[in-house]
Amino acid sequence: MAAEDKRRIRFSPHAVGAIRLLLFTGCRLREILGLEWQHVDLDRGLLFLPDSKTGRKTIVLNAPAMAVLASLPHIGRYVIAGAAAGSKDEKPRADLRRPWETICRRAGIRGVRIHDLRHTHASIAAAGGLGLPVIGKLLGHKQAATTARYAHLDIDPQRRASEFIGARLVESMGEVPAGPPAAEVIRLRPKAS
Repeated sequence: MAAEDKRRIRFSPHAVGAIRLLLFTGCRLREILGLEWQHVDLDRGLLFLPDSKTGRKTIVLNAPAMAVLASLPHIGRYVIAGAAAGSKDEKPRADLRRPWETICRRAGIRGVRIHDLRHTHASIAAAGGLGLPVIGKLLGHKQAATTARYAHLDIDPQRRASEFIGARLVESMGEVPAGPPAAEVIRLRPKAS
Protein backbone atom coordinates (compact mmCIF):
# COMPACT_ATOMS: atom_id res chain seq x y z
CA MET A 1 0.00 0.00 0.00
CA ALA A 2 1.42 3.38 -0.97
CA ALA A 3 2.10 5.88 1.82
CA GLU A 4 -0.71 8.13 0.61
CA ASP A 5 -3.16 5.23 0.85
CA LYS A 6 -2.39 4.87 4.57
CA ARG A 7 -3.25 8.44 5.48
CA ARG A 8 -6.57 9.23 7.03
CA ILE A 9 -9.03 11.46 5.26
CA ARG A 10 -11.64 13.12 7.40
CA PHE A 11 -14.99 14.13 5.96
CA SER A 12 -17.59 16.21 7.71
CA PRO A 13 -20.17 14.34 9.77
CA HIS A 14 -22.75 15.71 7.33
CA ALA A 15 -21.09 14.10 4.28
CA VAL A 16 -20.72 10.78 6.08
CA GLY A 17 -24.25 11.07 7.48
CA ALA A 18 -25.64 11.74 4.00
CA ILE A 19 -24.04 8.60 2.57
CA ARG A 20 -25.32 6.52 5.49
CA LEU A 21 -28.82 8.00 5.11
CA LEU A 22 -28.83 7.14 1.40
CA LEU A 23 -28.11 3.52 2.27
CA PHE A 24 -30.45 3.23 5.26
CA THR A 25 -33.43 5.01 3.68
CA GLY A 26 -33.18 4.18 -0.02
CA CYS A 27 -33.75 7.87 -0.74
CA ARG A 28 -32.48 9.63 -3.83
CA LEU A 29 -29.44 11.89 -3.51
CA ARG A 30 -31.41 15.13 -3.96
CA GLU A 31 -33.97 14.00 -1.37
CA ILE A 32 -31.24 13.70 1.27
CA LEU A 33 -29.16 16.71 0.27
CA GLY A 34 -32.25 18.94 0.17
CA LEU A 35 -33.78 17.55 3.36
CA GLU A 36 -34.71 20.26 5.85
CA TRP A 37 -34.91 19.72 9.61
CA GLN A 38 -38.54 20.87 9.54
CA HIS A 39 -39.37 17.72 7.52
CA VAL A 40 -37.80 15.32 10.04
CA ASP A 41 -40.00 13.79 12.75
CA LEU A 42 -37.78 11.62 14.93
CA ASP A 43 -40.57 11.08 17.47
CA ARG A 44 -42.61 9.20 14.87
CA GLY A 45 -39.61 8.01 12.82
CA LEU A 46 -40.64 9.74 9.59
CA LEU A 47 -39.31 12.04 6.91
CA PHE A 48 -41.84 14.16 5.07
CA LEU A 49 -40.51 14.97 1.60
CA PRO A 50 -42.66 17.75 0.13
CA ASP A 51 -41.18 17.53 -3.36
CA SER A 52 -39.44 14.33 -4.44
CA LYS A 53 -39.08 13.08 -8.01
CA THR A 54 -42.46 11.39 -7.68
CA GLY A 55 -44.15 14.16 -5.67
CA ARG A 56 -44.83 14.29 -1.94
CA LYS A 57 -43.82 11.21 -0.02
CA THR A 58 -43.25 9.98 3.49
CA ILE A 59 -40.20 7.92 4.35
CA VAL A 60 -40.41 5.49 7.26
CA LEU A 61 -37.13 5.57 9.16
CA ASN A 62 -35.43 2.49 10.53
CA ALA A 63 -33.37 2.59 13.74
CA PRO A 64 -30.00 3.07 12.00
CA ALA A 65 -31.34 6.02 9.96
CA MET A 66 -32.79 7.59 13.09
CA ALA A 67 -29.44 7.19 14.86
CA VAL A 68 -27.67 8.96 11.99
CA LEU A 69 -30.16 11.83 12.09
CA ALA A 70 -29.92 12.13 15.87
CA SER A 71 -26.12 12.31 15.68
CA LEU A 72 -25.93 15.09 13.09
CA PRO A 73 -25.14 18.60 14.32
CA HIS A 74 -27.96 21.09 13.68
CA ILE A 75 -26.13 23.91 11.93
CA GLY A 76 -28.82 25.42 9.79
CA ARG A 77 -31.98 24.72 7.88
CA TYR A 78 -30.69 21.64 6.03
CA VAL A 79 -29.99 18.28 7.63
CA ILE A 80 -26.89 17.89 5.44
CA ALA A 81 -25.22 21.23 6.06
CA GLY A 82 -23.56 22.95 3.13
CA ALA A 83 -20.71 25.46 3.12
CA ALA A 84 -23.00 28.40 3.98
CA ALA A 85 -24.96 26.55 6.70
CA GLY A 86 -26.73 28.86 9.10
CA SER A 87 -26.21 31.97 7.00
CA LYS A 88 -28.82 34.13 5.28
CA ASP A 89 -27.75 32.68 1.90
CA GLU A 90 -27.83 29.07 3.06
CA LYS A 91 -28.12 26.41 0.34
CA PRO A 92 -28.07 22.63 0.59
CA ARG A 93 -24.86 20.76 -0.05
CA ALA A 94 -24.38 20.41 -3.81
CA ASP A 95 -22.97 16.87 -4.06
CA LEU A 96 -21.06 14.04 -2.43
CA ARG A 97 -18.75 13.27 -5.34
CA ARG A 98 -15.41 13.66 -3.53
CA PRO A 99 -16.30 11.66 -0.39
CA TRP A 100 -17.99 8.95 -2.46
CA GLU A 101 -15.02 8.58 -4.83
CA THR A 102 -12.65 8.38 -1.86
CA ILE A 103 -14.76 5.72 -0.14
CA CYS A 104 -14.96 3.64 -3.32
CA ARG A 105 -11.23 3.96 -4.00
CA ARG A 106 -10.34 2.98 -0.41
CA ALA A 107 -12.74 0.04 -0.53
CA GLY A 108 -11.31 -1.11 -3.86
CA ILE A 109 -14.64 -0.96 -5.67
CA ARG A 110 -15.10 0.44 -9.15
CA GLY A 111 -18.09 1.45 -11.17
CA VAL A 112 -20.39 1.91 -8.18
CA ARG A 113 -22.47 5.06 -8.33
CA ILE A 114 -23.86 6.74 -5.26
CA HIS A 115 -27.35 6.00 -6.65
CA ASP A 116 -26.48 2.31 -6.31
CA LEU A 117 -27.00 2.72 -2.55
CA ARG A 118 -30.72 3.09 -3.34
CA HIS A 119 -30.57 -0.12 -5.38
CA THR A 120 -28.74 -1.88 -2.55
CA HIS A 121 -31.48 -0.84 -0.12
CA ALA A 122 -34.16 -2.27 -2.43
CA SER A 123 -32.16 -5.40 -3.28
CA ILE A 124 -31.72 -6.30 0.38
CA ALA A 125 -35.46 -5.88 0.88
CA ALA A 126 -36.24 -8.12 -2.10
CA ALA A 127 -33.72 -10.77 -1.06
CA GLY A 128 -35.23 -10.70 2.44
CA GLY A 129 -38.61 -11.70 1.06
CA LEU A 130 -40.34 -8.35 1.39
CA GLY A 131 -43.02 -8.02 -1.25
CA LEU A 132 -42.45 -5.81 -4.24
CA PRO A 133 -45.46 -3.60 -3.40
CA VAL A 134 -43.93 -2.86 0.03
CA ILE A 135 -40.53 -2.15 -1.52
CA GLY A 136 -42.14 0.13 -4.10
CA LYS A 137 -43.94 2.03 -1.34
CA LEU A 138 -40.71 2.41 0.66
CA LEU A 139 -38.90 3.81 -2.39
CA GLY A 140 -41.80 5.99 -3.46
CA HIS A 141 -42.28 4.29 -6.83
CA LYS A 142 -45.49 5.28 -8.60
CA GLN A 143 -45.33 2.41 -11.10
CA ALA A 144 -45.08 -1.27 -10.13
CA ALA A 145 -42.86 -1.84 -13.19
CA THR A 146 -40.19 0.37 -11.62
CA THR A 147 -40.00 -1.90 -8.59
CA ALA A 148 -40.28 -5.06 -10.71
CA ARG A 149 -36.61 -4.82 -11.69
CA TYR A 150 -35.85 -6.22 -8.22
CA ALA A 151 -38.10 -9.24 -8.76
CA HIS A 152 -35.21 -11.51 -9.81
CA LEU A 153 -33.82 -11.14 -6.29
CA ASP A 154 -37.05 -12.40 -4.76
CA ILE A 155 -36.97 -15.93 -6.26
CA ASP A 156 -35.74 -17.79 -3.15
CA PRO A 157 -38.70 -16.73 -0.97
CA GLN A 158 -41.02 -17.74 -3.81
CA ARG A 159 -39.39 -21.15 -4.08
CA ARG A 160 -39.66 -21.68 -0.30
CA ALA A 161 -43.32 -20.65 -0.42
CA SER A 162 -44.02 -22.97 -3.34
CA GLU A 163 -42.28 -25.92 -1.62
CA PHE A 164 -44.19 -25.19 1.59
CA ILE A 165 -47.54 -25.16 -0.24
CA GLY A 166 -46.74 -28.30 -2.23
CA ALA A 167 -45.65 -30.22 0.87
CA ARG A 168 -48.80 -29.23 2.79
CA LEU A 169 -51.06 -30.24 -0.10
CA VAL A 170 -49.38 -33.63 -0.50
CA GLU A 171 -49.56 -34.13 3.27
CA SER A 172 -53.26 -33.23 3.41
CA MET A 173 -54.04 -35.64 0.56
CA GLY A 174 -52.24 -38.44 2.39
CA GLU A 175 -50.14 -39.16 -0.67
CA VAL A 176 -46.52 -39.89 -1.08
CA PRO A 177 -44.98 -37.60 -3.65
CA ALA A 178 -44.32 -39.26 -7.00
CA GLY A 179 -40.72 -39.45 -8.09
CA PRO A 180 -37.69 -38.80 -5.94
CA PRO A 181 -38.12 -37.56 -2.37
CA ALA A 182 -38.38 -33.83 -1.82
CA ALA A 183 -35.10 -32.17 -2.58
CA GLU A 184 -33.34 -29.70 -0.37
CA VAL A 185 -33.74 -26.13 -1.60
CA ILE A 186 -30.35 -24.66 -2.41
CA ARG A 187 -29.95 -20.88 -2.48
CA LEU A 188 -28.65 -19.63 -5.80
CA ARG A 189 -26.74 -16.41 -6.23
CA PRO A 190 -28.80 -13.66 -7.87
CA LYS A 191 -28.04 -13.07 -11.52
CA ALA A 192 -25.66 -10.14 -11.98
CA SER A 193 -27.36 -7.22 -13.66
